[in-house]
Amino acid sequence: MERSTFVYDGDCAFCTRCAEFIARRIPTDARVVPWQFADLDALGLTETECEAAVQWVGVDGSRAAGPDAIARLLGDSGPLWRVAGAGLRLAPVRLAAWPAYRWVARNRHRLPGGTAACAVPSARRN
Repeated sequence: MERSTFVYDGDCAFCTRCAEFIARRIPTDARVVPWQFADLDALGLTETECEAAVQWVGVDGSRAAGPDAIARLLGDSGPLWRVAGAGLRLAPVRLAAWPAYRWVARNRHRLPGGTAACAVPSARRN
């Protein structure tokens, strides 16, 4: 693999809007791709992992999910974004980031740009 890869849910309008923001505003060499169009086997990912959270696969094969994946993406970006990524990796911030990420994931269908199709599988059953 020649480039790191950031994988998101392409069926979610909110996630797609976030990926479009990354493409417009965050200078990164990483591929930003919906999991539905990614070669998950080559990346070592499963659909279940990708449905649960955004994923990062580094050129070295390292992996991260959720806010840790976001921190890795930011760390692979321009100078100001690298600072934000480093901040997201700080223990107290990281501790708060996971519950915040899970809340966003559960409620992404209610967020700006979200639709009913954005609901994660467990939220669709409720």
